[in-house]
Amino acid sequence: MDHSRSFHPASPLLGSCVPSLPALSYYDPGCFAEELKTIWGRAWIYAGRANNLPAMTLRRLSAAGQNLILIKDQDGAISCFHNTCRHRGAELCSAQEKRLESRLITCPYHQWTYALSGELAGTALMTPTADFKKPEHSLFAVHVREWNGFLFVCLADEPPDFASTPDLGLAVYDNWPMRELVTGHTMVRELKCNWKIFWENYNECLHCPSIHPGLCDMVPVYRKGIMSYDEASDWTPEAPRPTRNLKPGARTWTVNGQVCGAEFPLLTDAERAAGYHFVTLLPSLFVVAHVDYVRAVSLRPLGPETTELRAEWLFPRTTLEAPGFDLSNVVDFAAKIILEDGEACELNQRGVRCSRFSSGTLVPQEYAIFQFHEWVRTVTKEVRS
Repeated sequence: MDHSRSFHPASPLLGSCVPSLPALSYYDPGCFAEELKTIWGRAWIYAGRANNLPAMTLRRLSAAGQNLILIKDQDGAISCFHNTCRHRGAELCSAQEKRLESRLITCPYHQWTYALSGELAGTALMTPTADFKKPEHSLFAVHVREWNGFLFVCLADEPPDFASTPDLGLAVYDNWPMRELVTGHTMVRELKCNWKIFWENYNECLHCPSIHPGLCDMVPVYRKGIMSYDEASDWTPEAPRPTRNLKPGARTWTVNGQVCGAEFPLLTDAERAAGYHFVTLLPSLFVVAHVDYVRAVSLRPLGPETTELRAEWLFPRTTLEAPGFDLSNVVDFAAKIILEDGEACELNQRGVRCSRFSSGTLVPQEYAIFQFHEWVRTVTKEVRS
């Protein structure tokens, strides 16, 4: 019996079942090291919220396996450097964060000093000879970019155009007061899975009915194992679709479905009806904007089979300070989903270790995973060539 299906030409679904990435790429140390270099070492990597870094502060940061320092000067300018003194390579800062007492960074080993802009200022007790050129001994700079209050760093000598990093474009959140939002809660978890397995889980909803019953109650289309209505196998452009994504009576992603404070005033009717707006910034961040708050989830690969996940809930300051504000009503809803996803990713990681499993198979609804795999393949191929 022929079980093949054809879909509408405008459907995003894959027209055939295709192989996934090789199983080896999810646990082999060599593959992991290559991805740190070719993907994480060349992309824009999330580095935190700008308003969480006080002026005259130096903060350690790890990106693509590199030890960095992020600095904000007294005027609010932010810079980033490798955490390495140009004298003999000592670490400039071993604390996670410290207050700068002056406009200089001082190496704790031999007291070389640097301006906050990275230039070598002094060599302490040492007496340089005539062939010593100060400009040649500045700190190794790292590119920094701010977008909607989110900070990103890039280790590449020539960074990619940041405009291509948010998958829906730079202006997608123009109606949200993103830069003014403050962090109300942060959750950090260490997942025992490869970073790519997390992104694969993020890019499909076939697991939603079995893994996320609460989420499927909030977003009825997820009960069908799809992320949007055009993913249905019988979809056509003429097919009617609901005007709202959330269940009747719900306004946002909270335990009770009700807003935690005033809704953002500049949102369009369509943005309010959607209920949530995902933006993906590979390889390190996705952002979900609701009508009343925003959530940012970031990844940091720690090893071939270990990934740090950080979730931040962002609010208007007036919401956090309002009498009766219930943080748990907001956090508990998404935190449960994150933990459910984490368990699913870990069971996936344990399974790919099978000696007989060489690669998986992507079905039509996993088109976004296929696109992610193509991105991984393309980036690594471009660097190799």
